Amino acid sequence: MKVAILMGSPRDDEKMAGASEMLERFEVEHEVHVMSAHRNPEQVGDFASNARDNGFAAIICGAGMAAHLAGVVSAHTTLPVIGVPLSGGISDGLDSLLSTVQMPRGIPVATVAVNGSANAAVLAVEMLSITDAELAERLKTFRDEGAR
Repeated sequence: MKVAILMGSPRDDEKMAGASEMLERFEVEHEVHVMSAHRNPEQVGDFASNARDNGFAAIICGAGMAAHLAGVVSAHTTLPVIGVPLSGGISDGLDSLLSTVQMPRGIPVATVAVNGSANAAVLAVEMLSITDAELAERLKTFRDEGAR
């Protein structure tokens, strides 16, 4: 199983790099894609609708300002979606935090801190480790070493 990392803009790459780095540390296969809920809504819906069939187990979405990416993805999949609100915009991330966390009933998005892409990856690893004993052991070692 693999994890998808989506970001709304190529400019978000630096803020989302922690997710890739953490997934690499845990030896979790992942793919990074740039797609905007506003500029490419059909592409986002298609990706999310087919994610399970394409071998993904979780999707991490990073977006700033209106931050609709995670919500749109969650509306199109039953996979776990983890939202990473990104800093910038009028309130330097508070707007994206509120947009990401305030989802309607039945369309959840697990949400981490502003720019918390590394923690989003750890959360995805925790989810995957439920059914993967080797990954659970790597997670335990990570925690025992101080979770850095």
